[in-house]
Amino acid sequence: MADGFAFEVVESRGAARTGRLHTAHGVVDTPAFMPVATYGAVRGVSMDELEQLGSQILLSNTYHLEERPGSEVIAELGGLHGFTGWRGPWLTDSGGYQVTSLAHRLRLDEQGVTFTSPIDGRRRLLTPENAIESQQKLGSDIAMVLDECVPKDPDDSSTRLRAAAERTLRWAERSALARRGHAQAVFGIVQGGTDPQLREWSASGLVGLGFEGFAHGGLGLGEEPAERDDMVAAAHAVIPSAAPRYLMGLGYPADLVNGVAAGVDLFDCVIPSRHGRHGVLFTDTGVLKIRNARYRDDSDPPDTGCDCPTCARHCRAYLRHLFQTKEALGARLATVHNLRFYMRLLERVRAAIVDGSLEALQLRINEVPAR
Repeated sequence: MADGFAFEVVESRGAARTGRLHTAHGVVDTPAFMPVATYGAVRGVSMDELEQLGSQILLSNTYHLEERPGSEVIAELGGLHGFTGWRGPWLTDSGGYQVTSLAHRLRLDEQGVTFTSPIDGRRRLLTPENAIESQQKLGSDIAMVLDECVPKDPDDSSTRLRAAAERTLRWAERSALARRGHAQAVFGIVQGGTDPQLREWSASGLVGLGFEGFAHGGLGLGEEPAERDDMVAAAHAVIPSAAPRYLMGLGYPADLVNGVAAGVDLFDCVIPSRHGRHGVLFTDTGVLKIRNARYRDDSDPPDTGCDCPTCARHCRAYLRHLFQTKEALGARLATVHNLRFYMRLLERVRAAIVDGSLEALQLRINEVPAR
């Protein structure tokens, strides 16, 4: 077990639970949402603002940080905490998702993944061992193993999914052997697409490798929500209940609430910040596309029930004006609102688990249009 790392379940109702994730840089109340700071920053939002919005833990990407400025530079400046000024916990992804998103720029074999850099054209090899080494240099509180993420392909047989899940497990074994010291927790990643038996097999293989937590990988890539819930349940059947569970890359508000109901503790996604930059704001009554002409003279705040700085001070007409004039402040204010909406949602979810009203909240959130 990593130094200073522990997870405790505080309250549970059915599969859903609240907990406390202890790290060397602070405690995270779960279920929790991690804003995505790919390059060490959530675009346009300061670390002070992230704290004020209720963020407890941030996520960054090892592949992109290795591209620039490099893990050696960040290590010399005190790791991610010293480099960025975020003093709370960090989770770093290994770069496994780039196996899917940058498929046209890579070659994958048993050794690892060779990328052609979009920055300078050089070829870079990412292996299970150097992914762990890079994350140790970054000094994150939680590191992720390198995995092979295969998107859903209705025309493909299960052969490719099984091969990817088997390779992911072999890479996880190498990642476990590559750990040095006890300063950083490491999470294994369950793969297996939408095959419940394969996902259970993958989870079973990870359990004996000494990881502090487990993540669901390869979901949110086109499967139906009910199908996703089944995949999560298949893995949870063998993952120890005392370990934190992380659903990677999801998603919309309903995805988070449904994930919590299925027993997930941690989430991340670019949706709140990316949607904010494009003028799409989440509210309790559905999404608000602020560029629409109907908001030209609307004096209401974006979301009347929200306590964020954007809603406290600005009206819809002003936000629309900022986007229409391509003023950078518009994207920033919308992102601030969306992040606070997500933090408030998880605060409500934690309270609903405690008082037994999660099912009612889940029904309400699933009825709200998210697109």
